[in-house]
Amino acid sequence: MTPRLLGAVEDSRAGNKARREQKSSGERCCVSKANCCQLIYQQLLLLKMKLYCLSGHPTLPCNVLKFKSTTIMLDCGLDTTSVLNFLPLPLVHSPRLSKLPGWVSKDGTINLGKELKECAGRVFVDAQPEFCLPERELLDLSTIDVILISNYHCMMALPYITEHTGFTGTVYATEPTLQIGRLLMEELVNFMERVPKAQSATSWKNKEIQRMLPGPLKDAVDVWMWKRCYSMQEVNSALSKVQLVGYSQKVELFGAVQVSPLSSGYSLGSSNWIIQSHHEKVSYVSGSSLLTTHPQPMDQSSLKNSDVLILTGLTQMPTANPDGMLGEFCSNLAMTIRAGGNVLVPCYSSGVIYDLLECLYQFIESANLGTTPFYFISPIANSSLEFSQIFAEWLCHNKQTKVYLPEPPFPHAELIQTNKLKHYPSIHGDFSSEFRQPCVVFTGHPSLRFGDVVHFMELWGKSSLNTIIFTEPDFSYLDALAPYQPLAMKCVYCPIDTRLNFHQVSKLLKEVQPLHVVCPEQYTQPPLTQSHRSDLMLELQPPPMPYRRCSVLNLPFRRRYERIYILPELANSLVPSEIKPGVSVATVSALLHSKDNKHTLQSVPKPPPMPPSKKRKRVIEEPPVALAPKPMLSGAVALEAFLATLQKHGITEVKVEETADGHILHLQAEDTLIQLEEDGTHIVCDSEPLRTTLRDLVLRFLQKL
Repeated sequence: MTPRLLGAVEDSRAGNKARREQKSSGERCCVSKANCCQLIYQQLLLLKMKLYCLSGHPTLPCNVLKFKSTTIMLDCGLDTTSVLNFLPLPLVHSPRLSKLPGWVSKDGTINLGKELKECAGRVFVDAQPEFCLPERELLDLSTIDVILISNYHCMMALPYITEHTGFTGTVYATEPTLQIGRLLMEELVNFMERVPKAQSATSWKNKEIQRMLPGPLKDAVDVWMWKRCYSMQEVNSALSKVQLVGYSQKVELFGAVQVSPLSSGYSLGSSNWIIQSHHEKVSYVSGSSLLTTHPQPMDQSSLKNSDVLILTGLTQMPTANPDGMLGEFCSNLAMTIRAGGNVLVPCYSSGVIYDLLECLYQFIESANLGTTPFYFISPIANSSLEFSQIFAEWLCHNKQTKVYLPEPPFPHAELIQTNKLKHYPSIHGDFSSEFRQPCVVFTGHPSLRFGDVVHFMELWGKSSLNTIIFTEPDFSYLDALAPYQPLAMKCVYCPIDTRLNFHQVSKLLKEVQPLHVVCPEQYTQPPLTQSHRSDLMLELQPPPMPYRRCSVLNLPFRRRYERIYILPELANSLVPSEIKPGVSVATVSALLHSKDNKHTLQSVPKPPPMPPSKKRKRVIEEPPVALAPKPMLSGAVALEAFLATLQKHGITEVKVEETADGHILHLQAEDTLIQLEEDGTHIVCDSEPLRTTLRDLVLRFLQKL
């Protein structure tokens, strides 16, 4: 039985911006838990929880969750695969790229020679590379309260969101995620700014023109959403909005929900997130790993008892075993060096490179590669290697123990001390004078469109002695190599992706048992190239709820419960009545005060006394007498006992009809109907004395509160 709340209702909840202003000024209206009783107030309303999908890339997600009057963005990944449609940016003038012919339509009516160039049967945009941004028209991004970041790869679109949408909220991330994310953004800006291209290319984006272009440019989607890279000023402004959090730290959002990061085991500081209220729990699982690598292991137990689990960021290479790929990487590297060739490894400046260097540390001596120089070239190479050594508390147990010996947790420190590994900010300066071959070079960007890797592709691409080894899974290696064709150097594809595969995630979901799973639609069907592989998809009961870019999901919640606090003086005035053994209820007339999602029942204030009147009145008006609230009724009318009672009072001709909600009693002699239902009793009678008598008989079976 739901308590009836009588009296005024004050609702002072304001909009998102007003709530943030109140938060900063310290205004709060709440009652200490220690000083008040608690009760659960059940609202028979559907909980409106919505998920907006702003990205079509399952491993670079950007979703927005509307939950209990808060708007939460889950990651803001930047889809960089769009850069594969652009020509590389060479650090040194490339005669080959500068002589590429411009594109002209077959009938000669369209000439975009200044914007588009042909190379090896494909067409590329000759301009500054552009990135595909998260969808910005699906909802008003200025209403976002907070952004939760799961790892440094999933925050690269942050400046586009925080600096160009009117965003005034807070970003939450762990310290390694912030610091390494800052480095990767700085590197990206550096790559773009040191090879500036003045011309912009927009004519080809016209729908009529794009339709006439050869693939894959013809099939590129959302091309008007593509934007150039941000500036360092925008990066610094965006990252100034980040608030650092630690694993399992609880952060309260406007009194409505709590958010808490958990270790996801994928990279330094990577997190899954728990978003919960008093009675609902949402888990966000993004970029997680169960393999034993350098980060802290994944926290699985905290994901249990979730109403909804949002799953994204699974491995992009479900059929490739990371250990097997590491073995192939080492063997191909050794084979090339022994043959007198060079090895080029296009990679990100943080993440898998730490594991590659650790693997090579163990492999170098056994493969007789002790004299081979290893070069790591990036504007952030030094910072990345140093950061990996100082974030000890975010590392796995084995690496943490090394810190206290003391030893460096990663072996690349020893490689640097022995001059086997050297790092440089670019190919210019010291590197050009110390460079010797054959060698191994780790450098970016994995797309082969910008960064120092472009120079080495031009330098080594013409010799079959050299090898390029792809270890990052984010880009198609064939598309990455397309503008360098014809190519003589060997190509080896060893994608190393430690994120959860479908077998691992199915086992995880069986253990944590969420009520509902939400995931990208790509996970609900086999890959197009392997349509027979049903093991490369999620098969769950109930089936997962799929989403795609620009979709809006109503997440399934049947009922909402809200916690309400009762002030002590009001609680003392309640008079509980026992309706059955162990269960007592009490009616309450109170004022419900709601602010910042904290709800409090307060005593109804007494009316102020009438002010004395200056004019004398002949008739003294008496103040109105406050009527006591009518008692509430509880219980059920037992049919057989009620019929017996009617018979005792002389009502014998009763016809009983069963209905879906109870029974209808037709008192034939009295021409009266009595409807006995679960939640009420109705008496239809023309005679007032008889109606009063029947009412009193019904009341005998009910309890007054």
